[in-house]
Amino acid sequence: MGQRRDKGTGMIRRRADGRWEGRLDLGFLDGKRVRRSVYGATEREVRTKLRELAREVERGGQPAPERLTVGDYLGHWLETVARPRVRPRTYESYETTIRVHLLPALGRIRLSRLRATDVERLLAAKVASGLSPRTVDYCLTVLRMALAHAERTGLVPRNVAALVEGPRVPRAEARPLTPEELARFLATIAGHRDEALYLTALGTGLRQGELLGLRWSDLDLDRGRLTVRLQAQRIGGALVLVEPKTERSRRTVVLPPVVVEALRRHRRQQAAERLQATRWHDLGLVFCGTEGRPRDGRALTKQFQRLLARAGIPRRPFHQLRHSVATFLLAAGVDLKVIAELLGHTQISTTADVYASVLPAALEGVAETLDRLLRAR
Repeated sequence: MGQRRDKGTGMIRRRADGRWEGRLDLGFLDGKRVRRSVYGATEREVRTKLRELAREVERGGQPAPERLTVGDYLGHWLETVARPRVRPRTYESYETTIRVHLLPALGRIRLSRLRATDVERLLAAKVASGLSPRTVDYCLTVLRMALAHAERTGLVPRNVAALVEGPRVPRAEARPLTPEELARFLATIAGHRDEALYLTALGTGLRQGELLGLRWSDLDLDRGRLTVRLQAQRIGGALVLVEPKTERSRRTVVLPPVVVEALRRHRRQQAAERLQATRWHDLGLVFCGTEGRPRDGRALTKQFQRLLARAGIPRRPFHQLRHSVATFLLAAGVDLKVIAELLGHTQISTTADVYASVLPAALEGVAETLDRLLRAR
């Protein structure tokens, strides 16, 4: 393909694949010739990107050598792009995924030479090693995000990870409690130290982290209201309180009277524990340990499994209490949008997708209602 130089901005050419490339010669860096390329669908787009790149370099922007490896780039992306923008727990998951899964297989490949086939081989090897499809798909997701930034900033002509299909991830089906199981569970937790916690979970649909991040200042028991402002997370081995992930998660929930009564009893019980404790960590938490410290979600989940076994109910993740709330409300005919607001879902489509197996029964109820209305003539 023909090449030409755009005065003051570098060389521009049309590639064999039809895309346009602009290349800026940045001279020598550490004894090596350094060039930086930008890419676009049109010549005008590339010319604009080249001029922006030239201005960036003039301002002291650090050029990236063409010998940059995938490992070098992922380290840069993790620390300078991802860390300032994501929550600590999300950063931890990115760092672990990159260190454990991506770097051993792709780290030494030059970024400019990374191909979709390299990514496909990585995914196939991970599946063959017995890694779950969900985890393998997450590896692909992290790589796609990192390479999307590389594409936007002109380090690569395209995001090769976006050309690769991930493994089929089985839908995680909701396994809510049945009405009979709910009755047995409620009988089992009656009088338990955490009775109020489980009743709050079943009366609000809060996530485990949201329950453990509740403070008394977030409750208005006189008005029967609860506001989600924080959630408990384990970060770097320590239990910390962080803000919810999305604006929708910051929500106010109306409490059923039975939950308000349980929380009042719980507050009196906690006051007694506080008097008996040799030292109390005054964090204002509603559901805390016997000395006021944050609760460990993993320990709570283990306790939940013991309570299920005592009630003769098959094992379920703690999260299924949240699914149970939504399922009961759907079965009662509550609008899907109202349920999405209660659960703090960002999009109603998320709610519909998670509870797709429950919706047909709810729709049958709608059909019966419409039938009664249409027959009343």
